[in-house]
Amino acid sequence: MAYQLYRNTTIGHTLQESLDEFVSSGQISNGLSQKVMLQFDKAINNALANRVKSRLTFKAGHLKTYRFCDNVWTFVLKDVEFREVQELIKIDKVKIVACDGKSSQQQKDAERD
Repeated sequence: MAYQLYRNTTIGHTLQESLDEFVSSGQISNGLSQKVMLQFDKAINNALANRVKSRLTFKAGHLKTYRFCDNVWTFVLKDVEFREVQELIKIDKVKIVACDGKSSQQQKDAERD
């Protein structure tokens, strides 16, 4: 699922580790742990879609590599400039991973039918 991408963030890993400790100590069931992670997926995606209002633009000096596999694009860019209003940040190397969340959700819905 594309919307599980944020489980690999610091907050996602920390939540999973905490839930694993609760499961191993018998405080919660594995099923409840999975339900909490699904709720995390929904909440983080909703927050990013509805609460983040800032816009960021970037200009890449060079596209080093790109790949498309399983509906996921991966780009590695060199000499990238990020700009938000007046602030400019220059980065030597950036990796961008892009998933088509809408088509993945549509595929999931189609598999259920």
